[in-house]
Amino acid sequence: MPMNSDYETLAITEPEPHLLLLTLNRPHAANAFNTRMGEELRAFWTTISKTGGDPRCIVVTGAGDRAFCAGADLKERRAMSDDAWRRQHVIFEEAFYAMMDCPLPLIAAVNGAAYGGGFEIVLACDFAYAADHARFALPETGLGIMPGVGGTQNLPRACGVRRAKEIILTGTPFDAEAALRWGIVSRVLPMPELLDETLAVARRIASNAPLAVRAAKQALNAAIGTDIKTGLAIEIECYNQTVTTADRREGMLAFNEKRRPNFRGE
Repeated sequence: MPMNSDYETLAITEPEPHLLLLTLNRPHAANAFNTRMGEELRAFWTTISKTGGDPRCIVVTGAGDRAFCAGADLKERRAMSDDAWRRQHVIFEEAFYAMMDCPLPLIAAVNGAAYGGGFEIVLACDFAYAADHARFALPETGLGIMPGVGGTQNLPRACGVRRAKEIILTGTPFDAEAALRWGIVSRVLPMPELLDETLAVARRIASNAPLAVRAAKQALNAAIGTDIKTGLAIEIECYNQTVTTADRREGMLAFNEKRRPNFRGE
């Protein structure tokens, strides 16, 4: 488990068994990610994807109550050459792609502004809850660039391609209620309730059989971008992975014995 005390820009805590809380921890910079945070996110997601039965669910949030993440740190980028910019962006790409490859369920608790790459972190999670004061934007086209760590692919999958074009091509910010209407977040909550409610949902997920949850996520990820016959074949392949597990036997036994199952990820 990557509870690395050497992280400078991330705070990794285990609020309870089977749950991890990943906090983007640069509140003085609106939790914007610089090169160091990119390297640490890459290390975290690369490591976490190789773990076994623990943890079972990860909540991603930002430090403080002002910003989830303002995206890439533009102050650091101010004097970068084109080559230096590209080299840094490769680090960000590797971090985000490792996050999107994570087999564990990921929930974003959006505690404030999620702009640019910060919004793309939200979109890289499986679903998201937002504080009622949260705001979202992909403003890159107004800066001479475009979303480059999954935004053009994940946003249409969340809200439809026409809405995604409007959001990306205009760069206009929008509030949490709009994000809820458009399917980008699943719930909008008062800030004092956000983390507790998100952790409660993470706890519910973590109480289910972890191998079954991973298999279900794998099948769901195949639901968009493939034809239904291929998707059904992937679903059955994932389903069959669960049949031979000890957790499947424990789930059936617990149901018949009218007790809570004790899933071990085996």
